[in-house]
Amino acid sequence: MLKTSKTPENLIKPFSLKPTLIVIAGPTAVGKTSTGIEIAKSLGTEIISADSRQFYKELQIGVAAPTIEELRAVRHHFVGHLSITDYYNVSMFEKDVLDFLEKWFQKNPVALMVGGSGLYIDAVCKGIDDFPDPPDELRNVFKSRLKTEGIKSLRDELKQVDPDYYDVVDLDNPNRIQRALEVYHTTGIPFSELRKNTVKKRPFNIVKIALNRPRAELFERIHSRVDQMIEDGLIDEVKSLGKYRDLNSLNTVGYKEILKYLDGEWSLDLAIEKIKTNTRRYAKRQLTWFKKDEEYEWFGLGEVEAPLAFLNQMLKMK
Repeated sequence: MLKTSKTPENLIKPFSLKPTLIVIAGPTAVGKTSTGIEIAKSLGTEIISADSRQFYKELQIGVAAPTIEELRAVRHHFVGHLSITDYYNVSMFEKDVLDFLEKWFQKNPVALMVGGSGLYIDAVCKGIDDFPDPPDELRNVFKSRLKTEGIKSLRDELKQVDPDYYDVVDLDNPNRIQRALEVYHTTGIPFSELRKNTVKKRPFNIVKIALNRPRAELFERIHSRVDQMIEDGLIDEVKSLGKYRDLNSLNTVGYKEILKYLDGEWSLDLAIEKIKTNTRRYAKRQLTWFKKDEEYEWFGLGEVEAPLAFLNQMLKMK
């Protein structure tokens, strides 16, 4: 259980600080939500969610959305603010969060962003490069290939033309894979190289911490979470969303596997095992993404005093 020191000298006093965005990142199931809530309480601030799977109000169980109790403990922004039928992308998230922060920092010196979607965190902290729009005919080619050949065909090409991006992208997200291939075929330059161009200067300080656990412990937490999702009613949740099955927001771990079970392609045991396997793979890709960013200070989980002490020191230096 997370414990917060009650001694005044260990609590952060942000009232005279320059505007600072604190980022708490890490792999799925590591404990970001509970840690974020404890730190938010100590800071007297609220949480900006950077978990792209939790944007959609219809997705609850399968994305481990914050519980009613957690939402009551600390106000969360960008959780359940969209419908799965809404179009939304990382550039829109960047703009929305920057607009939010501009208003927030007028009255509050510290903001807290918590999540595991590395691309979305980077969009806020570093900006998204302005990639060229591909010709419609090229976009249609990839849409057709996705439909006729499946996502594996696009994955294989991405691995060949841009192995660096292949190592960190969500391989279960066809939109991101397709976008990277479109950019490559439009410019002749790998998507990963174009993403390294220019870091946009933000009008606020940024402090980043990342959370991790020993691999075996993290995987056990993932397995337990999946089992709990099934017990909490994941199958019924997926059933209720069946008519939206072709939307990209449902092409995500936990939902696509249960859809195969409901279609009779897999047994329930196989579907559950696939969810666990794919979630472990997703966690590994998240860790790869965050470890490439040297701005993160890493902490193990257990108690919250260590990251709090670090943040306290960093905020004093800003």
